[in-house]
Amino acid sequence: MNIFLAMIPAFLWGTTYAVTKYATPDWPPILLGALRALPAGLLLFVLKPSWPKTKQWRGLVLLAVVNIALFFSFIFIMAVNLPAAIAGVGMVSVPVVALIYAWVFKKQRPAFLQSVCALILVILAWRLFDPQHVTINALGVFALIGALLTIVVGSTLVQKMSTHTHWWTVLTWQLIIGGSLLSLVAMTQAIYFDPQQYQVLANGVSSIQWLALFWLIVPNTALAYILYVWLLGRMTVVEFTFGTIANPIAGIICAVVLLSEHYQVWQYTIMVLMIFFSVLPQLLKLTRRQRSAKIV
Repeated sequence: MNIFLAMIPAFLWGTTYAVTKYATPDWPPILLGALRALPAGLLLFVLKPSWPKTKQWRGLVLLAVVNIALFFSFIFIMAVNLPAAIAGVGMVSVPVVALIYAWVFKKQRPAFLQSVCALILVILAWRLFDPQHVTINALGVFALIGALLTIVVGSTLVQKMSTHTHWWTVLTWQLIIGGSLLSLVAMTQAIYFDPQQYQVLANGVSSIQWLALFWLIVPNTALAYILYVWLLGRMTVVEFTFGTIANPIAGIICAVVLLSEHYQVWQYTIMVLMIFFSVLPQLLKLTRRQRSAKIV
C-alpha cells in the first residue's frame, strides 16, 4: 500500500512541466519558483506552526538555497525550455548523478549492476535528446543537469538536517526561506535587470493560470511534500523509489493531453526503457530482500 501512496507525490511532481508550459509558458521561471514555494511554506506554517532553534538556521538556509531556490529555478527553466515529456523522462537520470556523486565525494564505488544500468541510461538519454530528432534548447538541458545535481545534494542535506531537526520544521522553513530568496531575486530582476520579461503580468492573470498556480502550490508542493516526508518515515528509500515511476509517466500523459506532444514509437520505447533501467537495481534489491525474509 505504501508504494502506491508513494506514487501520488511522484505523479503530482511529474505534472509540473506540462502544467507550466500549458498555463504560464511566458512567465519568468524565478517568479514561478517563488510563487510555488513561498505560499506552500506559509500554508504549512499555518497548519502547524514551528520555529527552528538558533543553531538550526544556518543549515536551513543552506538547504533552502539548494533544495528550493536552485532546484525550483532549474525545474521551471526546464518546463519553459524543454518538451514536457522529455523533461519528465530526463529526471529519471537521477541515479546516474547520485552514483557519480557518491563515488567522487563519498568514495563509494557503485555495484556492477548499478554501473551497467547507469551506463545504459546515459546511452538512452543521449539517443532521446538527439537534436536531429527533438528540438532541444541548450538552456533547458543545462537546467536539467542542474536539477539532477541539486536533487542529489539536497537529499544529502535533508538527511543531515533531519537527524537533529523535526521533519515538519525542515519541510516548512526550507519552503519559506527558499521562496523568500526567490521572491527577492524575482523583484530585483523585474526592477533592475529584465523588466521586459515581467511585462506579461500586465495582461492580468486568467482563470486557467489561477488554477495552475493553485495546482502548483497546494497539491503539487504542499500536499506532495507532506506525503513524501511522511512516507519516508514508514518505508525504505528502496521501496519509495518504485513510486517515482509515476513521475515520468505523469510527464508523458500530461504532455500528450495538455500540449498535444506526440513522439515516434522508438522514442516512447526509449522513455519506457529509461524508466525501467532507473529502477531495475532497486527492484532486484527489494526482490532479494523479500526472498531472504521468507527464508528466515
